[in-house]
Amino acid sequence: MSLIARYLEENGIPTVVMGCAKDIVEHCGVPRFLFSDFPLGNSAGKPNDPGSQEFTLDLALRVLETAVGPRTTVQSPLRWNEDGRWKIDFSNVEQMSEEELQKRRDAFDEVKRVAAKQRQEAGLKVSAAE
Repeated sequence: MSLIARYLEENGIPTVVMGCAKDIVEHCGVPRFLFSDFPLGNSAGKPNDPGSQEFTLDLALRVLETAVGPRTTVQSPLRWNEDGRWKIDFSNVEQMSEEELQKRRDAFDEVKRVAAKQRQEAGLKVSAAE
């Protein structure tokens, strides 16, 4: 997305990137960036929380309108939780039970199985060995 934003900007279309991976997005040099200190995949606000999502969108539009120069980063004041422990716990395999790890492995294997079936039905290669 960062590279697409840069391309759009070069062609006269203003952009603002909403993201949770501050180091990566800033490294790409996007013109405007709204950083949310949330787990990856939640840059538009908390799931099932329309208030945080509306706030985030409104803030992103304000960043688009008011950025003072290129490579502007604004950090959302919203917090995932009060103590920040999600940074230690989020997808940390050392914090998960063997049952949880197996559940996640099974879910990932199912996604791969469905994708392979869809590729096969579309007549596409299912693996590099084909």
